[in-house]
Amino acid sequence: MNKFENLIKYLLLLEDDAIGTWFIDRENDGTPEHPIQMPFVNYSEMVHHFIDDVYAFVDENKDFELNHYYDILEKNGLEWGSKSMSEADVSNLDGKCIMALIVGAVRAERFCDGALLGFFKDGSIKKWLMRLKEIDGGTV
Repeated sequence: MNKFENLIKYLLLLEDDAIGTWFIDRENDGTPEHPIQMPFVNYSEMVHHFIDDVYAFVDENKDFELNHYYDILEKNGLEWGSKSMSEADVSNLDGKCIMALIVGAVRAERFCDGALLGFFKDGSIKKWLMRLKEIDGGTV
């Protein structure tokens, strides 16, 4: 089994998945009887499985030290921000740094609703998974 196989499988699943959609409460008026629900992204089941598999990888590969994804990104000249991460030239990055990008994207969702959706929609997740596939010896 290749090191990144459990994540690379999402390349095929991404093609036909809706990923997620924003839920914006347009029915309630904000009164105590009808409070407005805060907007949120309703992620697909595939995205929830992806997140679970990312955390499983972190747990199973302690040697990657992915709990320190911020430091890994910094050592590779990247900032933990959507622009820097999305625009990163991944062609020479190793698996540890690619995984730090993925973990950083997943963790960003905890601080900013929709951050992960942005990484899926702009093609970053696909680009990073393709690089992992390349690292594992698969064709891209």
